[in-house]
Amino acid sequence: MTPPSSRATKTAAPATESVAIASSYEDALTELEQLVSQLDAGQLPLDQLLSRYQRGAQLLAFCRARLDAVEDQIKVLEGGELKTWTAD
Repeated sequence: MTPPSSRATKTAAPATESVAIASSYEDALTELEQLVSQLDAGQLPLDQLLSRYQRGAQLLAFCRARLDAVEDQIKVLEGGELKTWTAD
């Protein structure tokens, strides 16, 4: 019997290829909404469910990063302070 410390363990190789997230915030949001609808339907096989969930997490991170970048730009325009926006 082989001791546990010398057993080969299976690990998933990290993804090395970069997956294009989206060309714009709007495209990412549209795709994310479609993925959420598919996931909510509950009709996907487990492997597709997992891959779509992962894609959704990527899209969500992309959207959050874009929103943060826009917020930072607004802070610069407002003199370092983020003010409440009111539509006049």
